[in-house]
Amino acid sequence: MADQYRRVVTGFDENGRSIVAIDGPPGPEDARGTLLEMWATDSTPADNSIPGDAADRPVRLEPSAEGSKFRFFRVAPESTLPSFEERNAQQAARLDTMNEDDRADAVRIRRDTTRHPGMHETLTVDYIILLSGEVTMLLDEDQVDLKPFDVVVQRGTNHAWVNHGTETAVLAAVLIDADPL
Repeated sequence: MADQYRRVVTGFDENGRSIVAIDGPPGPEDARGTLLEMWATDSTPADNSIPGDAADRPVRLEPSAEGSKFRFFRVAPESTLPSFEERNAQQAARLDTMNEDDRADAVRIRRDTTRHPGMHETLTVDYIILLSGEVTMLLDEDQVDLKPFDVVVQRGTNHAWVNHGTETAVLAAVLIDADPL
């Protein structure tokens, strides 16, 4: 997915003049090719004096404490994915390969997957825009069909993204560390 996107990041030169600091592809993708990192911060307020590529780090679902993430993510058509049972088995196998801290986070994030194997919740407030395709956002008790340029404010609730269409959906998201509800 990364080769489809260009990322332009501004900065300052040694004289304090604004410049283009990065002009190229985004940061890393997750192993499944669904999350594409654009930028991240580790504090609020963000420290704009830190040099380098803030997205150049291992891909994690949540930002660091008091941090933020800007990413694109993709949701493949449900018809192209393994069955619910196979996806739950794959997740269990991934848990076996994680270190103790990552495993604890993964178990906390996937609190209740009875409605869908993609159900998860994060300690964040997320601002999400559907850019292309169509998805359904599943919640514990509700669901909402979304079309391009619909916006979701996801407040740390258990949810999943399901694509009943034929084309991969692309969404942009800003995740900001938050206290749990």
